[in-house]
Amino acid sequence: MPDEQVADDVRDEISEADLNPPTGSQLLFDVFIEIPKGSRNKYEVDHDTGRLRLDRMLFTSTAYPEDYGFIEHTLGQDGDPLDALVLLQAPTFPGCLIECRAIGMFRMTDEAGGDDKVLCVPSHDPRLQHLQDIEDVSKFDRLEIQHFFEVYKDLEPGKSVEGANWVGRAEAEAEVRASFDRLKASGH
Repeated sequence: MPDEQVADDVRDEISEADLNPPTGSQLLFDVFIEIPKGSRNKYEVDHDTGRLRLDRMLFTSTAYPEDYGFIEHTLGQDGDPLDALVLLQAPTFPGCLIECRAIGMFRMTDEAGGDDKVLCVPSHDPRLQHLQDIEDVSKFDRLEIQHFFEVYKDLEPGKSVEGANWVGRAEAEAEVRASFDRLKASGH
């Protein structure tokens, strides 16, 4: 009985606004998870079949620092859907779809050109409402993600990462909108 009272008290403290926070002009979008946090396997969706394929195991001894996938209905500068990392309390699974909002972006260039990574949080998670922009993410967490993307291709022949830096929510949302437009302009 005491546990039920505690649960009732917690439910009473969580308001409707906490569960469905106002987004104002904040852009919401769906992220399709390809790779769960902690994995060294690189999965990719085969966009012709819609099936998930094991692309490779990372050559380095690093693992994905957060759930990783792409923003649906986008076209990034590299010709693929725009990449996204989703901050979560626990990893999900390949194929999971999450409604998200951007809080920043890791601008990155690899051997194929621009390869930006939008940093997101689930849109209705009250535990993460305090994360509104890139500066709200701890410096250590940003450094961990940055380090991963700077070294994860190191041992792969012909692959490289150059020029990487963090930008805030406004630039991230602008790139997401541009990637929606890029896809429409491509005729897909």
